[in-house]
Amino acid sequence: MTQAEYIEPLGDARPVLVCDLDGVLIRTEMLDETFWASVAAGWTAPLVAIRALMRGRAALKQVLADRGPVDPEHLPYRPEIVARLTAWRAAGGRTALVTSADQAVAEGIADHLQVFDEVHGSNGRRNLRAATKAAFLVDRFGEGGYNYIGGVATDRPVWATATMATTIGLTDAARAKVTALGKVAHLDREPTNFPRALMRAMRPHQWLKNLLIFLPLLAAHQLDAVSLAQAVLAFITFGLVASSVYVLNDLLDLPSDRAHPRKRNRPFASGHLALRHGLWLAPGLFGAGVVFGALLGWRFLAVLGVYYATTTAYSLWLKRQPVVDICTLAALYSLRIAAGAAATAIPISIWLMAFAIFFFFSLAAVKRQAELVDAVKSRRALNTRRGYRAEDLPLVAMMAVGAGYVSVLVMALYVNSPAVTALYSTPEVLFGICVVLLFWISRVVMLAHRGEMHDDPVVFAARDKVSLGAFALVCAIVALGAQI
Repeated sequence: MTQAEYIEPLGDARPVLVCDLDGVLIRTEMLDETFWASVAAGWTAPLVAIRALMRGRAALKQVLADRGPVDPEHLPYRPEIVARLTAWRAAGGRTALVTSADQAVAEGIADHLQVFDEVHGSNGRRNLRAATKAAFLVDRFGEGGYNYIGGVATDRPVWATATMATTIGLTDAARAKVTALGKVAHLDREPTNFPRALMRAMRPHQWLKNLLIFLPLLAAHQLDAVSLAQAVLAFITFGLVASSVYVLNDLLDLPSDRAHPRKRNRPFASGHLALRHGLWLAPGLFGAGVVFGALLGWRFLAVLGVYYATTTAYSLWLKRQPVVDICTLAALYSLRIAAGAAATAIPISIWLMAFAIFFFFSLAAVKRQAELVDAVKSRRALNTRRGYRAEDLPLVAMMAVGAGYVSVLVMALYVNSPAVTALYSTPEVLFGICVVLLFWISRVVMLAHRGEMHDDPVVFAARDKVSLGAFALVCAIVALGAQI
């Protein structure tokens, strides 16, 4: 952060240091925060918000604050602003939080930070912003009786009546207008790479899971140009739709992500990407996916619709139901295989689907196991919204091992089936895949047990040299069985 000349008033009578909340004390905006917290609490929140907005923005803020309370502990605060407020009080000055956010929200933040002498916010009837805020401050502290730290151009009437104006993150044009008022200090926001933050919110690394779309082609040995082109288009389509759901999930999971040692760095949770961008990003990605998906026919669109409906239900409700969440994750993996079959018109083998269901149930259980181990080892509070307890850990680990070993059994039965002899000249070589799978599943569960597993085992496998070696070995065994 860079700072221009900062002029403090002389004399013993210090003006009150008044600070705004949205975009200043915190990197995010509380209207957006309470909206998504309300949606996470109940899917009818948008309808309630529209009805409240008819009575004005102040009423909207009050309704959302009541329906979607936000935990102030893990909000993305600006440490330099908190430090300035602390130093002002330490030098004998008074501080005040004056914001257009709802009064209850402002009081919760002030109680957490303990750096304010006064707290004033909107009250359901009065929206404390712009000229209304300026009039309130003059009435409360007198003209010139306060310094003001703000971050929106509409605060110009407030700066005009302040002893000193401190801005943060304004555009050059807005800064020039405030500078013309007199005693001004400008603070720059932390530099943010918007395209990179946008890409991170889409989680392109998770598109790796969509490689399952190619599995029906590989299993049927149907690798012609048309089928490959259809599969590639299906891969892109699923990536866009999946990213849409990831954005929605991040917006609904803000409290738990911010309490997590790694997920708190996600763009929305950290405040490096404004929450309101999610309002166009999620539907935009979904719409683009539907446009591409329409080129592959109605069967593929039907699978895509089931996938989107399931993932949305997972984000809103199913992920809070223990065991049901694991089953849902396994189904979402399997739906990718079904999408590949629908896009290329290749019938799905019952063996392939049976293997997929058990194998991906195992991976989903490992994901939950890793989260539970991480919470227990770090003494971090469990995400109670997931519905699991610390004592569930052994049972979840047993699910992971049991389902994984059953998938290996299905693979062994498949290798011994008549369908394999039609595709492989020496099918018995494929039993080597079972050995590799037994090793890999056992190792993944053990790493999760030790707390050495990434939250997502698929992402972990893509970065783990041993897992990549196991995958290469499986490919070599398949090639060997087909050529001998």
